[in-house]
Amino acid sequence: MKRILHIEDDRDTVLLVKTLLERHGYSVSNAFNGNECLNILKEESVDLVLLDIMLPDMSGWDIFHRIRRDPRNRDTKVVFLSVIPISEDRLRALKEDGVSDYIMKPFDNEDLIDRINKVLK
Repeated sequence: MKRILHIEDDRDTVLLVKTLLERHGYSVSNAFNGNECLNILKEESVDLVLLDIMLPDMSGWDIFHRIRRDPRNRDTKVVFLSVIPISEDRLRALKEDGVSDYIMKPFDNEDLIDRINKVLK
């Protein structure tokens, strides 16, 4: 079973995403801020980090770079799930930096599952 760590501070979004992903066979853990995420990643191995950008203690960008600097998590897949729109150029740059995908909120439930499935193939 593939393991996903979802970092999101909105509890309704956490519940929705967790329910969707678990229905499709994923094991889902949650963190509500960056420090909690980084602490979990020190203790647990996950296949994918699903990461919001706007969090209460640090940005998703900062979290992403800290994940990449840790040798234990250097190959962990990271997908951003955010309300912040980005350009195609920015998306290409993110993918060059190792971001697997960028999903906009609000998202279509089936599209979210399809894109997560594709990243975790």
